[in-house]
Amino acid sequence: MKSICGVAGVTAAGIKEGKYGLALIQASGNSAAVFTQNKARAPVIDLMAERMKKNRLEGIIANSGCANAYTGRRGMEDAIRMAEIGGEALGIDPMNIGVASTGVIGRYLNLDLIEKQAGSLSLSSSEEAEIQAARAIMTTDLVEKHAFLQGESFAVGGIAKGSGMIAPNMATMLGFIYTDAEIAQPDLQPILKRAVSRSFNRTIVDGDVSTNDCVFLTATGEAGAVPLKEFEEGLTAACIHLAKAIARDGEGATKLIEVIVSGARNESDAEKVAKAVVTSPLVKTAVYGQDPNWGRVVAAAGYAGVDFEIPDLSLWIGGGGEKTPLVQKGEITADLAAAKAAMRGDTVIFSIDLDSGDAGATAWGCDLTEKYVEINGKYTT
Repeated sequence: MKSICGVAGVTAAGIKEGKYGLALIQASGNSAAVFTQNKARAPVIDLMAERMKKNRLEGIIANSGCANAYTGRRGMEDAIRMAEIGGEALGIDPMNIGVASTGVIGRYLNLDLIEKQAGSLSLSSSEEAEIQAARAIMTTDLVEKHAFLQGESFAVGGIAKGSGMIAPNMATMLGFIYTDAEIAQPDLQPILKRAVSRSFNRTIVDGDVSTNDCVFLTATGEAGAVPLKEFEEGLTAACIHLAKAIARDGEGATKLIEVIVSGARNESDAEKVAKAVVTSPLVKTAVYGQDPNWGRVVAAAGYAGVDFEIPDLSLWIGGGGEKTPLVQKGEITADLAAAKAAMRGDTVIFSIDLDSGDAGATAWGCDLTEKYVEINGKYTT
């Protein structure tokens, strides 16, 4: 399973001890980052938002099991010390270390454990190394999340974690993405921001915005300069792959929900409708129960705050050549038996045409099950 270590210039390692894990990644180059928009963001986010102004990273240290969020002055001091631990382990300036944390909010880091774990790791560019790094950052995740894209002249690889507390404005997720393309920093930040807006920021598990979300992108430059348009398409594809993996692995989830909106006045309108549908608890529970209650989809589209005419809306369920029409230009055409059959697999796709323009967008989510309540009702106990 190739991902970050498939990119020239990247080495990694990871360790998981119970719920406490630590990942180290080493790679040097121009870098960019995006962070959660939650006002209650963790001290480590404030630290990295400031340090990323220099736009260069040489390594990453990331822990799981403790978010180090809402921890005040001590939390900031601990985040700074964690960067120092990463620098000591990798032999580089801690100011060039990216730091990330995920886990329980309102708990302090166990720095002694983090230092011990960091000292035990040996980095390599093997497939096993990227697997261990991906496992190290998992919390309630059931599977590792990897992405790798080999273009004609460059590669993009990434790992991510995320399962619950997933909503737009960064989804609890961490993402570490690398490319061997040579990209100037002034281009790297806006490209990453656009890629995130069309991937992670269109992924909803439960509608809760995390305190610790971050995505770091580093370009090692070992493949030389590449066309920016081609690079952005490759990066976006890799981010979408990771975003869909997060949605599919949502806490307690049994199905991935994909909502494809077309015919909108602009991309923003299409995005609002798609996200309203995948966020709706009523849609999510209907998908879980394989209940073809498609009126919930129309209702969610209707409250998305977008200008379109309900009588112009068309809705299908299913993908590819197996799309079942439910509404055509406001007229009910639903074959409920066929609609129910389309909900039996592990992926349920709704396609919505607003017939008010030429723009479109896609969002991803998952069903809502009893298991989600069980996981989060006893998360710290």
